[in-house]
Amino acid sequence: MDSDKELLQQMTRHALENPQFYLTSPQDCPYLDDRQERKIFTYLVGAEAKNLNDLLSVGGFRRSQTIAYRPACADCNACKSVRVLVPQFEFSKNQRKILKRNSDLVRIVKPALATSEQYALFHRYLRSRHDDGGMVEMTEADYIAMIEETHIETIVVEYRRRVEGHAITGSAHGELIAVALTDVLDDATSMVYSFFAPDMDRRSLGTYIILDHIRQAIENGLSYVYLGYWVAESAKMSYKTRFKPLEVLSSEGWTCLD
Repeated sequence: MDSDKELLQQMTRHALENPQFYLTSPQDCPYLDDRQERKIFTYLVGAEAKNLNDLLSVGGFRRSQTIAYRPACADCNACKSVRVLVPQFEFSKNQRKILKRNSDLVRIVKPALATSEQYALFHRYLRSRHDDGGMVEMTEADYIAMIEETHIETIVVEYRRRVEGHAITGSAHGELIAVALTDVLDDATSMVYSFFAPDMDRRSLGTYIILDHIRQAIENGLSYVYLGYWVAESAKMSYKTRFKPLEVLSSEGWTCLD
C-alpha cells in the first residue's frame, strides 16, 4: 500500500512539473466581429506554479484562476501581449494630472481574498460598463473564485478615498473606489483584472490604476507591468498604447511598439 501511495505521489508530481497543454474549441471572438478564437491553455497548480507562470508570462500567456492561456487562432494573430517597459517610462503631463486628481486615494495592498464590499463594486462596474458581456452574470461565489483560486503570488490592490482626519488601516475607513487583481512575477507585475466606481468619469480611474501600478513597479525596481492583450483593430483596446514605451510580443520576440 505504501509503495502504491508513493507511486501515485510521484505520478502527480511529474504531471505538475511537466504541464500538459490543451486547445479549446472555436468560440466567437470578443474583440473582432465575424471571427472565432481558440486558446491554448495549461493548469497552474502545484509547487512549480509560480515558476511556470513567470515563464509563460514572458511567452505571452495570461492567468485566469488556475489556468494559463494564450490565443491560438489558426488564421489570425491580432491579439498581441503587451507590457510597459518600466525603467524607461516617463509620466506625461496629462498622466501627472490624473495622478494628482486622484491624490486623495490611498492604495491598500492585500492578500487575494474577496469581500462582499468588493463584489458590490464589481457588480456595479459590470452593470454600467459591460452590461452585454458574459461576466455580468457572475455571482458572488464566482467572484470569490476569480480572486482566490490562485496557486501563485497574487494580491488585491484596493483604492480608498482618504477620510480627512483618519488614517486608512483597512476597510474601516474610506470609501472603496477601485480594485485591481494583480499577479506578482519575478521582475514584473501582471494586471489580471481591475474595476472601479463607474460614476466617477472625471477621475479616469482605469488609467489611474495602470499608472499607479507603474509607479509601484518603479518604486520596487521592477522591469515590466504586463497589461494583457492588445488588438490594433479593436477600439476598446486602444487605451493600452498610451503607456509607452510599450513592448509587444510577436514572432520576432518582444519589441517596442512605435
